[in-house]
Amino acid sequence: MRHGQTHCVRELKSMESWPETCSTSSAPARRLTVWRKSLLFNSHGYTVFDDADGRIVFRVDNYAHDWRRHTLLMDSHGNVLLTIRRCRPNVRILNLRESWKVYEGDEDTQTMSKDERLRPLFKATKHLGSSSCSISMFADRGSVKSLGGYRMSWSREKEWSKIYQADPNTLVAEVSRKYGSSVTKNLLDKDVLALTVHPGMDQALTMAMIMITNSMSG
Repeated sequence: MRHGQTHCVRELKSMESWPETCSTSSAPARRLTVWRKSLLFNSHGYTVFDDADGRIVFRVDNYAHDWRRHTLLMDSHGNVLLTIRRCRPNVRILNLRESWKVYEGDEDTQTMSKDERLRPLFKATKHLGSSSCSISMFADRGSVKSLGGYRMSWSREKEWSKIYQADPNTLVAEVSRKYGSSVTKNLLDKDVLALTVHPGMDQALTMAMIMITNSMSG
């Protein structure tokens, strides 16, 4: 996918229920507000709003204590779009990296075959002490395919994260603390973020990557 060209793409070919993302170089970036809270009482998660009309775009609701290790990204109606799971490290060896895998739909659903549950859409890997991680993309339910991949980088001190398409090295999404009105320009609560998704980048994949970034150490 190259910016500056008119294109109509489906980010995930296997996700037939998802709408196609059609965009041109003149299409505006999508601006979302990410609230790192669930709307459900005593639940952990996220609530994501579209700045254009205020509607809820994505939800994450989880009551589990270790919810960041296994969580579900849902649409506004509660339909599971993606499963985000942290890979278990090998306790027998010194582990110098942490990895996450993202699956289409609910990875634990009984309607999926064992093979389908084992095939991720992408894998994120971060090395110890690094403030960035690489994204290995997969297509056709796990078969390796040259999709360019992505790279995420962040600054905990300055409170921003950015996602780049690896080839070419193009910024496709970025998130930072959200400011209030254009008049006061005061920073809102630390759990309120401003997410910008550039044309051609899938919003659900972007949100999954941001959630992984927030859960990674360092």
